[in-house]
Amino acid sequence: MNTNQPLKILMKKGVNKLKDVLTGKMQITNRLKFHALIGSIASVHVFLLVVFGIFHIMPLFYFNICSVLTYAACFWLMWGEREHYLTIYFITYIEVIMHSFAATICLGWKFGFAQYIIAIVPVGFYICYTLDIRQKKFTIATVSAVISSVAFLACKFLSFFGEPLVVIDNIALELSLYVFNSLCAFVFLIIFSLVFVFEMKLSSSQLKHQNAILDKLASTDPLTGLYNRRSMDIFLNQAVESASSFALIMCDIDNFKKVNDTYGHDFGDIVLKGIASITTDQVKGQGYVCRWGGEEILILINNASEESSLRIAENIRRNVANRVFELNDKWIHCSITLGVALYNGNEPVEDTITRADYNLYCGKRNGKNAVVS
Repeated sequence: MNTNQPLKILMKKGVNKLKDVLTGKMQITNRLKFHALIGSIASVHVFLLVVFGIFHIMPLFYFNICSVLTYAACFWLMWGEREHYLTIYFITYIEVIMHSFAATICLGWKFGFAQYIIAIVPVGFYICYTLDIRQKKFTIATVSAVISSVAFLACKFLSFFGEPLVVIDNIALELSLYVFNSLCAFVFLIIFSLVFVFEMKLSSSQLKHQNAILDKLASTDPLTGLYNRRSMDIFLNQAVESASSFALIMCDIDNFKKVNDTYGHDFGDIVLKGIASITTDQVKGQGYVCRWGGEEILILINNASEESSLRIAENIRRNVANRVFELNDKWIHCSITLGVALYNGNEPVEDTITRADYNLYCGKRNGKNAVVS
């Protein structure tokens, strides 16, 4: 047995999950966002805890122990079905400001701990915007930002008018902590900016997808998938405005009422969808197929001659006649009658439809299962 197999499976699942996030198949949930936020801030405090312990900066060492325990409590608030996200945000916000004050009072301004207050401002707007808060979410974020500004300036004034409680002459430590704090602040800003951009793109993509679905619902017949009359009116107007020749083919399924009465409407739907598929295949790339009403189908053939339109109509008639329609061990043959009319450019398009409909009527009267021009 390959002992690396479980590890490979876990790695594959992780890669697939990452792909799903990047491609938008899996949305970034609030739980995932807060786990990332709390986990990253807690990691910073663990690092600082070690640094303060090594250099015997005991006030901040004990403060960071409390901070780590605070974020452990935040993880507990997200355990199971709990979703106290707004509470977690407030806890995180208060802890960041308090830690910046404590570090500035203990070590002074030049170590850069106050920069975390700046980093928390856009995070607050992002979190409040994405949370499902019915009211005052922008008020919460704005008030938090104002308080952060005041807190940042207060840290500066405290360091300007007072001496730090712990004096450190280690220039390397001062520079290292300043760089570390600056990098962490910028990383938080960059990550949340990227996540925000990603979610905006994802929302835009979902909106386009939903609009496409709505457009399709508004322009097609839900049963057959053919265009509806509203869409065909647009196509007809475009064809007339283009001043090009086109043909209209009016189709009607023979004895369709008898099919519904004998075999039921479910069977009738099977026949409608089957014939819709046949007409679409025959017309593909040459025009448009519309469910005109009931069992009637109207076909628009662009740049058509009488010969080409008759050929398409005959192919449809022959394919329908040869198709076996089946449902629940029942099967039948059906036929279709088609009336063809060419648009001559000197008449309203409604008159062309009327001529195609009249030719259809003639075909029905003379035995059905025919193409009449």
